[in-house]
Amino acid sequence: MRVTRIHYARSARRLELQFANGTEGQLSAEFLRVYSPSAEVRGHGRGQETLVTGKRAVTVTDVRPVGHYAIQLVFDDGHDSGLYTWQYLHQLVDQEASLWQQYLDKLHAAGRSRDPDVQVLQFDP
Repeated sequence: MRVTRIHYARSARRLELQFANGTEGQLSAEFLRVYSPSAEVRGHGRGQETLVTGKRAVTVTDVRPVGHYAIQLVFDDGHDSGLYTWQYLHQLVDQEASLWQQYLDKLHAAGRSRDPDVQVLQFDP
């Protein structure tokens, strides 16, 4: 699935994408950061994923083309590893709602937050 248009809207912190098949989508910088295809986030196998937290305000500072099949995103928190292939971006656009809900559920279960340096305490009185 080839990407035909990529635009990063800085003020909205959203990557706008159009694909050759007519699919269009917008993905937030936070979503792209927590679903980075890097080994740092995804690990090297099933069960090695890292829950990325505190990225509500993250932004993309650079979008670098990689051949004719991917982009590399540079985030203002210094993260710049992982290649976002056209296929992976299409998957993220198609599954954004369910992936986002999964992420929020994992955050809640871990007692973590989307905000940096915020600790969420859970207790039963």
